[in-house]
Amino acid sequence: MSAPPAGEARRQARAWVVALAGIADVVSVLALSLLSPSARDGGPAGAMSAAWPFLASLAVGWLVARAWRRPTSLWPTGLVVWGITWALGVVLRVTMTNDTVPAFNLVAFGVLAATILGWRAVVALRDVLSPPERRRRAARLSGRR
Repeated sequence: MSAPPAGEARRQARAWVVALAGIADVVSVLALSLLSPSARDGGPAGAMSAAWPFLASLAVGWLVARAWRRPTSLWPTGLVVWGITWALGVVLRVTMTNDTVPAFNLVAFGVLAATILGWRAVVALRDVLSPPERRRRAARLSGRR
């Protein structure tokens, strides 16, 4: 069985990057929901009640930012996704659940910034410290590619 054509391999790799970026953002929101007062009081059901406004907002943020085009980009993708996830999530949480804990809104701001922007900053730093063409050349020289 032969390897897929280069274009197909590139598309598959890109699909994996988009999927992993989406998973990283969802995990970021789920981590936030575990810190919510409703998660401490209501267990898993409470965590999901805290997560759904932010998960819905994350989906809107991905659509507005068209994050599938540049999912690992800190600017504009990361900032747009983070800003919409936090702002719309807080609005949905307050209007739909009538849960107005100002301290949690500040925690959400920081946790979502640290996680949604943080993993993208690590990817950006990796690209700065070791550019993709340098990684490809090193892989070729070591016989891995």
